[in-house]
Amino acid sequence: MGISFDFEQPIAEIDKRIDELKESSHSSNIDLSKQIEDLEKTRDELKQKIYGSLTSWQRIQIARHPQRPYFADYVKLIFKDFLELHGDRIFGDDQAILCGIATIDDNPIVVIGHQKGRSLEENMDRNFGMAHPEGYRKAIRVMKLAEKFNRPIITFIDTPGAYPGIAAEERGQAEAIARNLRDMSDLKVPVINIVIGEGGSGGALGIGVSNKVLCLENAYYSVISPEGCAAILFRDGSKAPEAAQAMKITAKDLLNLKVVDEIIKEPLGGAHYNPTKTATNIKTVLNKYLQQYKSKSGKEIIAERYLKFRNMGIYEEIAGYKSKQKRTRKKL
Repeated sequence: MGISFDFEQPIAEIDKRIDELKESSHSSNIDLSKQIEDLEKTRDELKQKIYGSLTSWQRIQIARHPQRPYFADYVKLIFKDFLELHGDRIFGDDQAILCGIATIDDNPIVVIGHQKGRSLEENMDRNFGMAHPEGYRKAIRVMKLAEKFNRPIITFIDTPGAYPGIAAEERGQAEAIARNLRDMSDLKVPVINIVIGEGGSGGALGIGVSNKVLCLENAYYSVISPEGCAAILFRDGSKAPEAAQAMKITAKDLLNLKVVDEIIKEPLGGAHYNPTKTATNIKTVLNKYLQQYKSKSGKEIIAERYLKFRNMGIYEEIAGYKSKQKRTRKKL
């Protein structure tokens, strides 16, 4: 795939050797198929071992892979008749969040997502997927349009966080996100989130108040980046791997904590190895949940969303300091 991480180097070395044998076989007209087959078997076994035991930090690296599919890629692979809607009707059109109407298997929906860029120029235009207030205001405008026409809302989350610059603060970044949290809570149509890469802080939650939260296998969802957490707690950003492990922010941890409702499988090595297969997996799960909401009323949808957030998390009450301590675990 061009770019590989340290933990992928053994695989890359075998791939290089396989390519060399294939080239040698072709140029010298010698049958090396048995050697190539043995190496491919060794590589596949190594892949299963490495990708089957990734650390939290390694999964975060995959979530940030520059060749990982972005929101616009999934729009092309999953939906039909996508028509982008622009502007917040107040300030401008933030390209860090894309919004539009589309269909999935002929069912009309509204789809919204963070969008990063591939090149430096595109990333400058899209602000590296970090939305300004006008991005969140555009998103809620389109969500209310979806509610008006009774269309389910699907949001794709992939951002390091909301843009923290002075201009964004001057235009009301905190207020824009807070308004989205409030207004999304009362939407009478179902909202389904999919975390496809990075799910950073309020920047993610600004389009993340939903009935169902789905998470790709190598994505993460967190109140702060591991680097930010390490800088605050350890005074050392290089301890991000330790922070990532402690924060419990990868898909499996989030499912255990009931922050996400389902993990969507990725191809071995990450979504960038086979975007089409990843998109097919997403589409299958989306259709399953969309079908569940066809018979539910607006009141039922709002009530379900409310209970989802009320039931998140637990806390402990600890009484006394002796060896026999009484602990009571309660839901928040």
